[in-house]
Formats: sequence, structure tokens, C-alpha cells
Amino acid sequence: MVQRTVLKVDISCQKCKTKVLKAVSTLEGVDTIEADQGKGTLTVTGNADPYEIILRTRKTGKHAEVVSIGPPPAPPKQGGQKKEEEKKPENKKPEEKKTEQKAPIYDPCTCPQCQPVLLMPMPMPVPLYRCDEPNPSCSIM
Repeated sequence: MVQRTVLKVDISCQKCKTKVLKAVSTLEGVDTIEADQGKGTLTVTGNADPYEIILRTRKTGKHAEVVSIGPPPAPPKQGGQKKEEEKKPENKKPEEKKTEQKAPIYDPCTCPQCQPVLLMPMPMPVPLYRCDEPNPSCSIM
């Protein structure tokens, strides 16, 4: 039985998105996968078990919250579109184009969860030899 599983997942960068998509796409029975970064949702349609989808998503390190599980939406009817076009009056004044405010540009690799943690190497202790001592005449034997 084909069903649609919608999960709420924190997809904050492109790397997170590809990691989740790769993990879920390997499941058997998955027909389509849609990831929406703006809404933070992952929609999977197919015969795959929703429990397995949730497990695979959580194995990537992302917290997955179930939004809905159910039948996929019915495909839109082609006949309905033609009727809507006929109803529109043709003598209407042309509408002014509204300027859309675009989202601020950000670096897709800025996700703090995906950035590698740089570990600083520990400095090697330098052994002190007798000739390296600051005051060689006061050495203790």
C-alpha cells in the first residue's frame, strides 16, 4: 500500500540535505523523496515502512519528528484547469508586478552540526638536556 510519510527534520544546509536523502533513498519501496529546507520537512512516498524511514533519518544524526503518515494526495484533474481559464475575464487591466523580497543569501555550508571540529595538536614537550639548562653550573646530580 502506497503511503506518504512526512517528517520534520532540521535540514539547515546542503550537506545535511544530501546526507538525509542518501540515507532514505537506499530503503526498498521508496518512490519519491522531497526535502524542503524552508519548512524543514522530508516527504517520502512509497511502500517503505515509516518506522524504517524514521530510523534511517535518525541514524544520520538528525532528530526526526513525525508530522503525518497517510495516503498520498490524489493527482490533480486535468479538466478542472480548463474551466478555471474560461472563467477569467480577458478585459482585465494588467496587474503591476510586485517586487518579491528574496531571502538573505547565506553560505550553505555554515551549519554548525556539519562543520568539522578542528582539534589543535598538542605541542610536543621538549626534553631539557644538560647543555640546554639555563644555568649549567647549578645542576643537581
